[in-house]
Amino acid sequence: MEKGSVKKIKSVFYGLFSGLDRQLGFILLGLAATGFFTFLSSSQNTPALITDELRNLALSFAVMWVVSRVPPKWLEMAAVWIYSIGIALLIAVAVFGLIKKGARRWINLGIVIQPSELMKIAMPLMLAWYFHKREGIQNAWDYAVAAIILAIPVFLIARQPDLGTALLVFAAGLYVIILAGLPWKWILPFIVLGVIGILLIIIFGSTICAQDVIWPLVHNYQKNRICTLLDPSSDPLGKGFHTIQSMIAIGSGGFFGKGWFQGTQAHLEFIPEKHTDFVFAVFSEEFGFIGNLVLLGLFFALIKRGLAISASAPNLFTRLLGASVTMIFFTYAFVNIGMVSGLLPVVGVPLPFISYGGTALVTLGFGAGILMSIHRHRRLVQS
Repeated sequence: MEKGSVKKIKSVFYGLFSGLDRQLGFILLGLAATGFFTFLSSSQNTPALITDELRNLALSFAVMWVVSRVPPKWLEMAAVWIYSIGIALLIAVAVFGLIKKGARRWINLGIVIQPSELMKIAMPLMLAWYFHKREGIQNAWDYAVAAIILAIPVFLIARQPDLGTALLVFAAGLYVIILAGLPWKWILPFIVLGVIGILLIIIFGSTICAQDVIWPLVHNYQKNRICTLLDPSSDPLGKGFHTIQSMIAIGSGGFFGKGWFQGTQAHLEFIPEKHTDFVFAVFSEEFGFIGNLVLLGLFFALIKRGLAISASAPNLFTRLLGASVTMIFFTYAFVNIGMVSGLLPVVGVPLPFISYGGTALVTLGFGAGILMSIHRHRRLVQS
């Protein structure tokens, strides 16, 4: 190959990836590679699934690259529109959405989409825009307005019902509100009430989990998930099966794990949803405690780098947006690992860049692209 051609290739390659944060990029590649190798085992080398996962990963990173090229100012200008479109789609889902497995979460617009996924990004965008506009003149009323902005999509998603996504959207918005300066005197009472509520559930679990007891504002299947968490052995072949089998898989991995493709719980079909929500159980069984330390280290590095990018952002909008997106990654990982380990109720939350998925991976890629955009355009402004 001629030197001129090599230089052109190098120039194109540099142009494609210039401005991207290398540390964040390598961390994401590490997570994606870990997820793909785990997926090869959990899917038992099913060619169709492997092709789909490669396509999903490629699409996720393509979305990240495209979004990284979008100036944060454009995201700021589009925030209200993205949020409004998301709300309109959620209302459309409530009116004539598709019903699958007893839930109305999807809508057919030529292609079938799940609008609630859009709100995981639209929510922090909207609230970061709102607090940026109110910078320096915030009062109690501003936090009340922000709470209303947050409550509308959370309510629409929760009634689909989709508690897992509703919690993620709620967390995404709550992070922005807290980071915008919500006083601790307003936060602490809710923390105290939450701790008291958890303690009461643990203490009086056998009483309130009785079949004839109805929990207000909670679906029966959601009540069952919480009660099953308290005592999975109460229904080991039914509602407690997921939790029991995943805990067995995690424990049987020991210190070094059983080895890649050697996990008996996964390959004997004891772990349900083993390549999606419960992929952490497969990973733990095959790579053990050491593997878990490496995986948790990658997530810690991702969160640390995301917060560092946010801290150096040029204005309030980008600081709030970057930090909340980073904390979304933390929430995904915390909830999924806690769920699979039997510490939290079973909800449909994937492990970021590890679980098989389409829409969720694209959403995560969009979030990573926002962090890349903040880093890239901060450098351009400084130069």
